Parts: sequence; C-alpha cells; structure tokens
Amino acid sequence: MTVDSHVHIWRVDGGTFGVEYDWLTETSDVLYRNYALADVQPELTEHGVGAIVLVQAADSVAENRALLAAATASPHPTAVVGWLPLHRPELVAAELPGLRAHPEFVGVRHMIHRDPDPKWLLRPEVSDGLALLADAGLVFDAVAERPDLLAQVPLIARDHPDLTIVLDHLGKPPIATGDWQPWAGLLAEAASQPNVVAKISGLATVSGTEITAERWQPYVDHAVACFGPERLMVGGDWPFTLTAASYRTVWQTTLATLAHLTPADRVQILTEVAWRTYQLPLAPTWMIEGEPE
Repeated sequence: MTVDSHVHIWRVDGGTFGVEYDWLTETSDVLYRNYALADVQPELTEHGVGAIVLVQAADSVAENRALLAAATASPHPTAVVGWLPLHRPELVAAELPGLRAHPEFVGVRHMIHRDPDPKWLLRPEVSDGLALLADAGLVFDAVAERPDLLAQVPLIARDHPDLTIVLDHLGKPPIATGDWQPWAGLLAEAASQPNVVAKISGLATVSGTEITAERWQPYVDHAVACFGPERLMVGGDWPFTLTAASYRTVWQTTLATLAHLTPADRVQILTEVAWRTYQLPLAPTWMIEGEPE
C-alpha cells in the first residue's frame, strides 16, 4: 500500500473551509479553483495509493478543522499536517489538547517560504513552539524551498533532537538549471541530523520544461545516499504540481527514479517511512509482522 505523503486540498470560494488562500491569487489559473480529495481519487486508485497525508496550504487554525473533516471522510487512512502559531507558544499549548483528540492530526507546518521574516524558524519563541510539538509527539514539516531556509533545518534539528522534522520537496533542488551546489551540501547537512526525514516530492515544479527520470535521477540518488531509504518518503504535491505536470507524470517519474533500488528499499520509501513518521492508522499486516511484501 503506497503512501502519498503530500496532498493539498482547498476551497477558493470559502465554502465550509472559511479560509482565505491569499497566495493562490499569485499563481496560475490552474490552481485558483476548489480542489477536493474526490478530484484526485482516480489517480490514487490508478497508482495503488492506499493512504495519504493532507498538508496545510494556509497558516490558519480554521484550515485544521477542514482538513480533519476531509480526513475523517476519506476512504483511505489519512493523516493531517496542519498549522499552529508556533511563534505564540501559549496559543499552541491552548490548541494542542483539542487537536490531539483527533488521531489524524499528526504534525504542523508553517509556510516559512512565504513568511516575510526569512529567519522566522530561528526565533526563540518559535523554538518554544517546536518544543511543545516534540512533547506532544507531533512532526514538523519544513517547507525549506530556498538555500537560506534549507540551512536552518539542521540547526533546529540539533536544538530539538526529540522532534521529527520532515523536509518537504527535498529542499527544491535546482533541476531546471542542472546546478548542484549549494543544494547538495545543504541537503547533506540536513541529513546529518538523525531526526530529519525528507520527501521526494515537488520536483516537477523545479524541472523546467523537461520532466524526466533522467533529469531527476542525480538529485534523487543524492537524497538516497544522504538519508538512506529508511528516512525518505514520496509525495505527489497535488494539486500544486498541476502547474507543471499531471499526477500520472509525476508519480511515474518518481517511481522510475527508484526502480534500481531493492524491493525492500522501495517499500521503505513508498510506504514504511511515511507510515512510521506520520503515525498512520491501520498499519499493513506485513509491517506489523516485519516482513515486507
């Protein structure tokens, strides 16, 4: 049972979400519409995706409720990475008990790549908020899409060794230009901290006009070399990826970059790491027995 560890949903008309996605007005018309899990269900079925992780797309407490409602109604085991005001630890402490009553709520993300403060993640008050996440057994997703943000990931990982940090989109490698540094060195620095896990996701939108496994391969191979299969997972980044390619193209290209790995290593990356990291319910029998199919 493959896990797609990075899926978004939103409503631009407000609707039951009651959330404003201001950043969507700056993107293509492809994204500026309502997206629900039902819209991606055919692609999930086609590619054998049996569990998903819904990831926040707005720094909004209200969105938490919408994502949890969608997770509850989902036909698949579904986890939620929502949002909390980590810069206001007193508010985090007030919100956590209610959210922890929902087993689907497994982590928090802040849109650090859109925050006007490029050092938001290094604020002392944010560190206090991260400590509360660690104490609650929640994960922090780091959308470190720039070199300066990627460089901050090992810093917070060292400060919070009991907090699992998930690096979204491999830190956005410079695939379109074919460049290597500083991304490669910064990724290795992040991987040097054992509590950092990474997602092979979001690569289509940084690939330029050529989306092929050959273009992605050196960057994925570097991630495997740095993290090992036991700290990598895959994500489709739907629907954001639709600005560059279809879900089918993204998923098939991702699978092609992993084809040379052993079956056991592919199981780790496609399934086991996400199940463990995001505490997904109903673990497959083969995981419980410790014998991958």
